[in-house]
Amino acid sequence: MTHRFPLKEIARQSGLSTATIDRALNNRLHVSPQTKSRVAAAIKELENQEVHFAAKGRRLFFDFVIEAPKRFSREVQRAAEDTIGQLAGAVCRPRFTCQDIMSEEDVIQILERIAKRGSHGVCLKVRDVSSIRNAVEKLAATGIPVVTLVTDIQSPSRLAYVGLDNFSAGRTAAYLIAKSLGDTGGTILATRSSDLFLGEEEREAAFVQSMQHLCPNLNIVPMSGGAGVHYETTYVMERVVPQLSKLRAVYSMGGGNRTILDILQHNRLQPDLFIAHDLDQDNRALIQSGKIDFVLHHDLSVDLKNIFQVFLHHHKLAQQIPPNCISNIQIISPENIPHLI
Repeated sequence: MTHRFPLKEIARQSGLSTATIDRALNNRLHVSPQTKSRVAAAIKELENQEVHFAAKGRRLFFDFVIEAPKRFSREVQRAAEDTIGQLAGAVCRPRFTCQDIMSEEDVIQILERIAKRGSHGVCLKVRDVSSIRNAVEKLAATGIPVVTLVTDIQSPSRLAYVGLDNFSAGRTAAYLIAKSLGDTGGTILATRSSDLFLGEEEREAAFVQSMQHLCPNLNIVPMSGGAGVHYETTYVMERVVPQLSKLRAVYSMGGGNRTILDILQHNRLQPDLFIAHDLDQDNRALIQSGKIDFVLHHDLSVDLKNIFQVFLHHHKLAQQIPPNCISNIQIISPENIPHLI
């Protein structure tokens, strides 16, 4: 494994010891594939960040812990790497721990490891459960600031929530359905990736409330689970299909849209309207091909800039905290898809 970075740099980026880094780089015995993968990922992150490090300033390490499909975590990582070169006053180095699905125990172990090695800030997209909230309390007690991204945690110790206005997103989805279909009866499939993500829960609550007011004759069939990944989403979709007679629309709050569409097509169910979240690579292809009608999108670059500014302000390296960390909703249709940079 070739590299041009000191062992200490790779160790700080990966969170591993210099001895472990040395064993992995020199292909010695008793190094697991997972450890080798972490070392390779750390070197890749250092290479991506190196171009931005001409600026002088204090060097800060920030940890991102993200439970989400790769298509989303890749977008977060890309936005972070695009943002760090625009920040003044410090050299910001993000470290990523991303998995499609994390158990509560996984998240707690990761946060305990971060607390042990130290961090200048932690950004979380994880489940809102008591054990993780307790781990966040412990992090904050050590002086490590915690920010949540896209989906929040009910903890008084987290410094800020950054991301989409989830209540507004749910109401916007209801408005689009009401204007497109009217109150003509039928079924709406409303899907979430998990019961444990607070952001999706807020979207659903606002959506259901608005639909009851705008279109009381449309029946909402909720579906939760699958984590936005193929196999798990297939399982939960097959269980809900018998309830989808007269399907008129789908509001997908948590991803897995290719799988949802495939299952619907296999069962000869064709919704008149499909609304999704986030213009990631998959959804971009689906809306371009006409399989998705609208995407409720927000600019992750703005979110990441706000996250770093919150952290820098905490460390007294920025004069102001962002006045508003809530992102505006963009309604993307096949006619206004932003070009990739």
